[in-house]
Amino acid sequence: MTKKMDFILGILLGLFIAFLGSFLFVKLFTPYTFEEGFLHLKSQGNLGKLITLGALSNIAIVFLLFKKNKDLIAKGVILSLFILTLYTVFL
Repeated sequence: MTKKMDFILGILLGLFIAFLGSFLFVKLFTPYTFEEGFLHLKSQGNLGKLITLGALSNIAIVFLLFKKNKDLIAKGVILSLFILTLYTVFL
């Protein structure tokens, strides 16, 4: 893969892992379906917190990728964390 594709793969991986973490949090810790839980947390103003909880799993992914010398993919995951941070600040 080219360097650009590795970086883009890292961004997509980071966003997907954050979504997966948010999905699992809503399914495991709330009595709602994902759609209901998402709308309920949005109406309460806690959507940014949900995204932050989902993005916490990216930290482990970054360390794993750096350990396996996949630096560009790890940098893409870190950029996705910055994107998610900006999204939650301006949400």
